[in-house]
Amino acid sequence: MTDDSQAPLILITGGSRGIGAATARLAAAQGYDVAITYVSDESAALAVVADVEAAGRRALAVRADSADPGQIDGLFAAIDREFGRIDVLVNNAGVLAQQSRLEDLSFDRMQRIFAVNAIGPILFAQHAIRRMSHRYGGRGGSVINVSSASARLGSPNEYVDYAASKGALETFTTGFAREVAAEGIRVNCVRPGHIYTDMHASGGEPGRVDRVKESIPMKRGGQPDEVARAILWLAGAEASFITGTFLDVTGGK
Repeated sequence: MTDDSQAPLILITGGSRGIGAATARLAAAQGYDVAITYVSDESAALAVVADVEAAGRRALAVRADSADPGQIDGLFAAIDREFGRIDVLVNNAGVLAQQSRLEDLSFDRMQRIFAVNAIGPILFAQHAIRRMSHRYGGRGGSVINVSSASARLGSPNEYVDYAASKGALETFTTGFAREVAAEGIRVNCVRPGHIYTDMHASGGEPGRVDRVKESIPMKRGGQPDEVARAILWLAGAEASFITGTFLDVTGGK
C-alpha cells in the first residue's frame, strides 16, 4: 500500500456491534479502509467509525437494511463515490427473534429472518460481483458469509427459522463460490458457535452463552475478535487458494 487511495476496502454488513464491529476494528489495524452498515444504532456505528479512523484508515457508516434492495443500492452508490472500489464483502448482518417452538412462529417473523439472513447476502453479493469480477473489469475480491453453528445443529425449541435461514446461506455460499471462482472472487463461510455478543438478548436470553458453555468441548464461549480473526484470514492472501470452504469457530461443538 503506497497511499490511502490504494488501501483495500472491506464492507461489513451489520458492523456496529458484536462480530461485525470486532471485524471492522481488526480490519483497520490490518490496513483496510472500512465501510459498515447498520440499521438502528447510529451511535454504535459512529463509535466504530471513530476507532477505524483512530487506526489511520478511512471509514464510512451507512444506514442500510439488508432486506431493502433500495437501501443496498444507495449504500453501494456511496461506496463508489467515497472509495471507488471494494475488495472484501463480509455478509455479517443477521437477525434473531425470541426463542420459540416451531408451531408458534409467525409468518412475519419467518419472512423477516429469511429476508435479512438469506436474501440480503445474495443482494449484496450481486453488487460485489459487478465490482470485483474480472468479467466486469474488476480486480477480484473475497466474500465471507457469516453463518452459524445452528445451520448444523438446527436450534430446536429455540430458533429453527434462524437455523434454516443460515442453512440457506451455506448452500448459497457453495453455489456462489463455484460460479465466480474463475473470475477472481473467492467465497467462503465462517460458522461462529456460542459467542459473547448482544444478539442473545434479541432471543430473550442475554446469558445464553454462560448457560450452554459446559456443552462446548473447550468449556467456554467465544469472543467476537476470535471470529473476526477467522474472517480476516479467509479474506486475505494467506487463504489465496481457498474457496467454497466452511470454517467453524465453535470451540469444538
